[in-house]
Parts: sequence; structure tokens; C-alpha cells
Amino acid sequence: MKNAPNGIGIMDQPPEPSPDEQARRSLIRIKNKIMVMSGKGGVGKSSVSVNLAIALAGKGFKVGLMDVDIHGPDIPRMLGLKGMLTANASKRLDPMRYSDNLTAVSIESLMSNKDDAIIWRGPVKHGVIRQFIGEVEWGDLDYLIIDSPPGTGDEPLTVAQLIKDARAVIVTTPQEIALADVRKSINFCKTVNMGILGLVENMSGYTCPHCGKSVDIFGSGGGERTAAVAGMKLLGRIPFDPDIVKCGDAGISYQQQHADAPASRIFGDIASRIADATQR
Repeated sequence: MKNAPNGIGIMDQPPEPSPDEQARRSLIRIKNKIMVMSGKGGVGKSSVSVNLAIALAGKGFKVGLMDVDIHGPDIPRMLGLKGMLTANASKRLDPMRYSDNLTAVSIESLMSNKDDAIIWRGPVKHGVIRQFIGEVEWGDLDYLIIDSPPGTGDEPLTVAQLIKDARAVIVTTPQEIALADVRKSINFCKTVNMGILGLVENMSGYTCPHCGKSVDIFGSGGGERTAAVAGMKLLGRIPFDPDIVKCGDAGISYQQQHADAPASRIFGDIASRIADATQR
């Protein structure tokens, strides 16, 4: 017990919780943690993360989107989020708000110059991801969607270590070279004991807007075959749509701008399948 200036004894202040304890306290308020991952770059993983988060939020779920792609953060730009993260009265970071049901955090929202290169090794990245979990005011969430960089390196491994009940959604394209890398992602999940909710096949065919003919520009059926061999669910096939790219670059919602497009419907279907699998 310490003495106050007026001589009245007051109890010592309790020690600050450790970073691991802060992370634990945050995670118990989040029902479902889903890491969106891919075996290789260029398959549209961040686009799937953003549109999955928007689709789940549109169904009334409280959703957080955590961008752990430390070296190539894209989430704020794809959501049209401006400015910097700020601390609240509790000295915790408030995530950036996209809508009433969707908030997001990214390393880019802590950078004054968005074009600066981040040159960090594994231990520093581990610490930042732990801060994103424990020092952000996520509140009560139905889903935390975690957008990880391609491959099976530091960031997905850190997520697996810190969030023991995280499950994976693996993104691929139909071409065989992408599917070979997906199989590595599947083996990663098995090695770290992470459950897999299913596989999303992105850029799955293109329908010509002029003649209506469908063209499989990246092949066809590979995602379904890989899912079947691995004993996984194929959550959906998202067709290639240039408007998805345009909306992502402009920071506007594809699903709002093109609500009647086939890809918007499929994003909604994937969100429903994930909700069915996780809300039991």
C-alpha cells in the first residue's frame, strides 16, 4: 500500500497485463477467427478477404478485418480507408471503421508515408501481429478475418501460434501451378493443427460481356479436384470480373456497385456457407 499526498493509504495499482494476456483477453471476445491464405501470390487473396468480410458484415455479423500482410498491406486502400489509427481513452488502438458492422486494422494505417518499405525480420513481425490482436479495441466480434501474405512463412505461422482456434480459408486459381502451391498450404495447416473451412477458387472463368461466351482463361476444375483429393469443401468458384479489380483499386465496394453480378452472388453464397459451418 502506498500513501497518497493527503496521507490516506491507497492500494498499489495492478500491473499491466502482459502482451500475451492482452491478446488472450481480446480473443475470448471474438467467436470465429478465419485466416485467408494462399500458397502463392497473384491469386486475389486480399480481394477475397475484403469481399468475404463485406459479405459477412452485410448479413448482420460483426466483423473485424486484420491485415497481417506486413510487407504488402492492401486492405485500407481496397476499403477506401484514409488516415491513421488513433488511441482511445484506454490507450488502445481503435480499428478503422468501414461500416457499422465492419472494422479493419493494417500496418499501413500506422505509416505516415504509405510508400515506405517495411524491412522487418520475423520476431518484429510476430510482435506487431500480437499487438494487432491484443492492443486493438476489437470488442465483441462474430468474425475476425485475417488477411495473410502468400506462402507459409512468418505471418501465417505467427497467427497459428497466437490464435490456436483459427481456421483457414485457402484461395487458389484453377491453374495447376497455383494448385501445387495450395497443397503446400494444406500441409501447413495440417502441421500446425489448423482446421480448414474450405477452398475458394478465384478467377474461375470469364464471361465475355459482348458475346456471352464463357472462357476458362486459367483452366477449369482444378479447385474442385484439389478439394476432393484433400477431403475439403469447395466453398465456391468466383468468376474473373475486371470490375472487382477496378473497385478494389478505387476503394469502393464491388458488392454494392455490382450487386447483381454473378461474383457478388457467389461471395454471398461463400459467406453463407462459412456462417453455416461456424454458427452451429
